Amino acid sequence: MTESAPHLERPPPDAAARIELGLFASRVAALCEEMGALLGRTAFSPNIRDRLDYSCAAFDASGALLGQATHIPVHLGSMAYAMGPIAGSRDWQPGDLLAVNDPFRGGTHLPDITLIAPAFVEDRLVGFCANRAHHADIGAEAPGSMPVSTRLEQEGVLIPPTLIGDRGGWRQDVFHGLLAQLRDGQAALGDFSAQAAANRLGVRRLEALAAGAGRAKFQAQVDDLQAYGERLARDTLASLPAGSFTFEDRLDDDGAGTRDIPIVVTLTIDGRGGVQVAFDGTAVQVRGNLNCPLPVTVAAVTYVFRCLMPEHVPVCAGIFRPLEITAPEGSLVNARPPAAVAAGNVETSMRVVDVVCGALAQALPERIPAASQGTMNNLALGRLGETGWDYYETLAGGMGAGPRLPGANARHSHMTNTLNTPVEVVERHYPLRVERYAVRRNSGGAGRLRGGDGVERVFRFLEDASLSVIGERRRNAPWGLNGGQPGLPGRCRLDDEILPPKCERAVRAGQRLEVLTPGGGGFGVVETPGGDHS
Repeated sequence: MTESAPHLERPPPDAAARIELGLFASRVAALCEEMGALLGRTAFSPNIRDRLDYSCAAFDASGALLGQATHIPVHLGSMAYAMGPIAGSRDWQPGDLLAVNDPFRGGTHLPDITLIAPAFVEDRLVGFCANRAHHADIGAEAPGSMPVSTRLEQEGVLIPPTLIGDRGGWRQDVFHGLLAQLRDGQAALGDFSAQAAANRLGVRRLEALAAGAGRAKFQAQVDDLQAYGERLARDTLASLPAGSFTFEDRLDDDGAGTRDIPIVVTLTIDGRGGVQVAFDGTAVQVRGNLNCPLPVTVAAVTYVFRCLMPEHVPVCAGIFRPLEITAPEGSLVNARPPAAVAAGNVETSMRVVDVVCGALAQALPERIPAASQGTMNNLALGRLGETGWDYYETLAGGMGAGPRLPGANARHSHMTNTLNTPVEVVERHYPLRVERYAVRRNSGGAGRLRGGDGVERVFRFLEDASLSVIGERRRNAPWGLNGGQPGLPGRCRLDDEILPPKCERAVRAGQRLEVLTPGGGGFGVVETPGGDHS
């Protein structure tokens, strides 16, 4: 549960103060973008280097979000929610480097490893820089570290908040003990080093920003930014129609026998700048790995409401204070440990976006689009052993059409903001051949404005390997709006076998895997030449 913070009664900034706040917010965002550029250019693994499966952000001394790069919403929103307790958990020292991936103590799922570094001016803590990156190898029971799991321990190495570096270097006993648990310690060392270098750069930039202003003025700018962000957010939310709006959607299955799993949301908009978001009626946590830690759910909700706000609103903790988010403990979207969570981060988060959008569409039919593909189409391939390999990818799909525009084709949408793995990178690094990569034509839902099309991607295995698939929208198609038709569901096929949405298979050299991703929903009724509607 999150509670609305008290409204900060600060006078509205004048024009000069707004300009100064805008510059301050832009400088913080710029240092986060610079962190990301360094991380992406120096990482070793294709998933981080080529797919850009990482995110960077900066926080104040209390752990409140100051700014972020335009990276991955599920990473950023969950970090913003979880940083407060981590920031207050220890006596930080210059040069410290903390790692965490525990989903119930600030993480999302185990492959996402977060590194956090403090910033100091005149021996006083002024803030933090953090980044989160998805490691294809986190020591899971299946290659790619995305198994069809039923227990958290099957998903890999669990890292509670752990100091892996101090005084600017690695704590050799702790850090190398962690690397020893992974299959490719050298590649992991390269990725960790890239993450650490990105944080060091961010810390230097944040310290320079604070030192240049002076500690007192810097803290005043931090407080003013949070108050200004909150004020702008409340202004946006106050413009929404007051009322209560409920929407339900369903996940296909959890891979462990539970099907058609409901997620229910009720939005209560008070008309004065506050919104309650309640998930009462959502399924209890399941045996499979679709369970969400609460920070992931919060990330999905806050993403949707940030999209409603004008572009100039700074992304900081203040803009989320008007939201009160509640979810029953032990439910699918507020799971208790030791629930399996590998797919909650990637699949359930997407459905949370869909239900919040579905509820908002009742209040704002002229602004909200139909459902996008609603899945990340997780594909993990590889082989265990000393000469093993790990490949992980999420695949794009169709976006939902909206009141003014058709859906875009072949896009990563909503909670993911990564790239594809280029065909050349796949074939250079892995024993795989990509035989087809194309837009899946006519997979978007029909409507006055058509939903976007998904993609087709066909792999040929060049050696024996293991395959894990975690996908959604294979049975429950992405819905249309205002009479628009649903997009086509997705499908995975191994030779002639249609695969279940969540499955693991041993594959042989020469076998062919075809992945068809869902199209987006259409918007509006199709008008026929005779004036009839269909």
